Amino acid sequence: MSFLSLAGLILIIFSIILLIGLSLLKDRVKASFRDIPAFSKFQKALGTAVEDGSRIHFSLGSSNTVGSRSAASFISLSVLRHSTELSAASDKVPFATSGDAALSILSQDNLKTAHHAAGADQQYDPGSGRLAGITPFSYAAGALPVIYDEDVSANILAGGFGVEVGLLSDAAERKRAFTLAAADSLPAQAVLYASAQEPLIGEELFASGAYLDAGRAHIVSLYAQDILRWLLIIALIGGAVLKLLAGLL
Repeated sequence: MSFLSLAGLILIIFSIILLIGLSLLKDRVKASFRDIPAFSKFQKALGTAVEDGSRIHFSLGSSNTVGSRSAASFISLSVLRHSTELSAASDKVPFATSGDAALSILSQDNLKTAHHAAGADQQYDPGSGRLAGITPFSYAAGALPVIYDEDVSANILAGGFGVEVGLLSDAAERKRAFTLAAADSLPAQAVLYASAQEPLIGEELFASGAYLDAGRAHIVSLYAQDILRWLLIIALIGGAVLKLLAGLL
């Protein structure tokens, strides 16, 4: 079986598990995950921003929405939408900056939808979703004024980043603002681990929607990932055992 065929089979299995889970999991069921303190601190930061009238900045990265790194962009949009619904009552609307034109348009749409869902249509500002730059470092340079000059009390750096994310996390630390940071690349994760207040490591970025109660689909997808992970572990161990038995025989 070719690699593409195997990848397609895994995708089909994942989709089936996801659909079955969505049909079986009820809204009243309380999901149980391991504790990640960064998410509870983030929710407190949202409440603080609403209370003191400060602003929340969502940095969505510079990855596009059609490439191999699009998953990080879409999960960051999901977090943006859910968090904006919770903080739409604030005197100052949240800002979303991105380094890709399509991602910028999607951020504006998610901000508008979130304000409408929260019953705060009058609070929505089309300028709150900004294209800060079209290359990684020009994006970082364009997002810095938002962190420094827009009365930001919390920064969420989540999406497709490279090492340029260090400029953003450093600026947030200098402003003594809460910073939740996650990236899809190892170099960016290494930088964030050393510089960000609350870094997320590895696949924790893709679990954000489930931990922040952004929807049942996020919870089910997390369960489906765990099931597939155990299936792969079992397959690897089974293959090793069969190879060992074949060598002995």
